[in-house]
Amino acid sequence: MRFKQVSLFALLTLGAFLSLSWLSAEWSRWSGYDAKTYRNQILKVQERLLFLQEENKKRSLELSNALNQIKCTTSDRTVSATELEGGMNLKTLGFSNFDFMKLNSLYYHLPHLRSHENNIYPNIIFGKNKTGVSVVMGIPTIKREKESYLIQTLNSLFFQMSTLEEEDCLVVIFVAEVDETYINDLAKIIKARFPKEVDSGVLEMISPPAFYYPSFSDIKLTFGDSEKRVRWRTKQNLDYSFLMLYAQEKGKFYLQLEDDIIAKPKYFTAMKDFALGQTSDWIVLEFSKLGFIGKLFKTKDLPLIVQFLIMFHKDKPVDWLLDHLFYVKICHPEKDNLHCEKQKQMLRIQYKPSLFQHVGRYSSLSGKIQNLKDVDFGKNELYPIHANPPAILRTSLKAHEQYSLENAYLRRGFFWAISPKAGNYILIQFHNPLNIKEYVFASGNVQHPGDKLFNTIVEILPENETDFLSNLLRNGSNFNYEATSNGFLKIDTFEDGVAQGIINPAAGKIKAFRLTVLSDSSVWAVIDEIFIKTN
Repeated sequence: MRFKQVSLFALLTLGAFLSLSWLSAEWSRWSGYDAKTYRNQILKVQERLLFLQEENKKRSLELSNALNQIKCTTSDRTVSATELEGGMNLKTLGFSNFDFMKLNSLYYHLPHLRSHENNIYPNIIFGKNKTGVSVVMGIPTIKREKESYLIQTLNSLFFQMSTLEEEDCLVVIFVAEVDETYINDLAKIIKARFPKEVDSGVLEMISPPAFYYPSFSDIKLTFGDSEKRVRWRTKQNLDYSFLMLYAQEKGKFYLQLEDDIIAKPKYFTAMKDFALGQTSDWIVLEFSKLGFIGKLFKTKDLPLIVQFLIMFHKDKPVDWLLDHLFYVKICHPEKDNLHCEKQKQMLRIQYKPSLFQHVGRYSSLSGKIQNLKDVDFGKNELYPIHANPPAILRTSLKAHEQYSLENAYLRRGFFWAISPKAGNYILIQFHNPLNIKEYVFASGNVQHPGDKLFNTIVEILPENETDFLSNLLRNGSNFNYEATSNGFLKIDTFEDGVAQGIINPAAGKIKAFRLTVLSDSSVWAVIDEIFIKTN
């Protein structure tokens, strides 16, 4: 042990001696230099340090790219391999290198992306890589300080679509955030509220890679806007661009929406039919007059639009830039403004009445209150104007304020009932028995799409039950009517808040309809439409 200690001491002494000798020699060598030589040596050292710093940056970027690529391919927020069809890979889920190479200006105007040009993929939080649809709907959303409207927006969009329409559609939520905790929490909420849409692949959620956004440090203030507002609208342009690039290979048309809107009934078919019926070479079909809501594009035009947005993303809001694009495309520089506006109408075609309404009071821009309403949206009319037959109305449901059953039946408004309980009913008793051709009872509306009747049946009271059943049997009608109570027969059940059907003329006259709730509901119920058509 003592030998080892002595040896170690000797080594340390020798090392110290050699170090002092080297320092002495170096000092002697450097002291012989003149000031100019000394300065040159310092510059060489600085150059070497700068070179090492640059090399370190490159290695850091390479490491960052590698980590991000691993994250894209292994994260639980990425579509699993079992969900991909044969021959697909990560690039088919979002941007390919080729997609971005078609947009050379992207790297010119967003130079921070040059270090990531081979790795600009969206984070796929959930999705089934659905493609080949007629309409891709893009909904950018961010974390709002006050109130979020995203669930209400999705409720409205899906409530107003049929199953066949959903099959021909893709809704993409673009979470324009880099906070993974917030993104994952939001994904859990969406999956819990819309499991059917997530499982079918009609609903996807994506987010951008963290490096997509620049620092925004060189923002130039324009139009008297604050720095916060200029940053907000600049980021919006980048968000729209990213979402459009993702959507371009997914379907035939792309619909730009926002996360605080409601939709009219049958909006999807109305949009699709209107777009397919156009004969001119349009760029945008406008299904709302407000901002960038309800704007429909052909997906083949999206690269051009993204090029334009990226080129001027720091300068103006997106709707202003779109108007400038029309000017560049079609306006004659030697003609007046009136001629220009007429020409632009050839590229942007307005659909009336509007199919989407803005409902968000609190803007995504912190501190901004907005009460924008599209006056062309009008009243929500699902069924043709009609008058229901005279009847006595009774209900055990408790109405909220002035929203009475009479309002709904007489088409003066809607019936809004506090949470229904098992056994609650609505009775419509006609003054005289009637021959009923068809009926519709619709719950929920665009303002309150989740307030529906659940586990509720439709019953009728025939004028004569024996004649009713014998007439149906004699005419060979297939029926599965179930006797309930007091002579009523169950003929239908609410599905997704709606019950509707046709009554065979052989059934004879009907004395009354009754809607009966079979189980307690945790939500209120809106009866928005009662449509009873007689022969």
